[in-house]
Amino acid sequence: MTARGNVTATRLATGQVLVTGGSASGTVLASAELYTPATATWAATGAMAPARSGHTATLLRSGCVLVAQ
Repeated sequence: MTARGNVTATRLATGQVLVTGGSASGTVLASAELYTPATATWAATGAMAPARSGHTATLLRSGCVLVAQ
């Protein structure tokens, strides 16, 4: 897990939480991670282009997450 601020955290239908973007040590991040509460584990997942901090994330009916700034 990357320590970061100004992120979004979106609970998915699977129960996992998608954490996207944010900033760490003054650098804006493009990375995203999945947290699985049942096992208390983190896993890297896709990245965004461009990097974002202070953005919004919306879970769509399709199960996709729309990230916008």
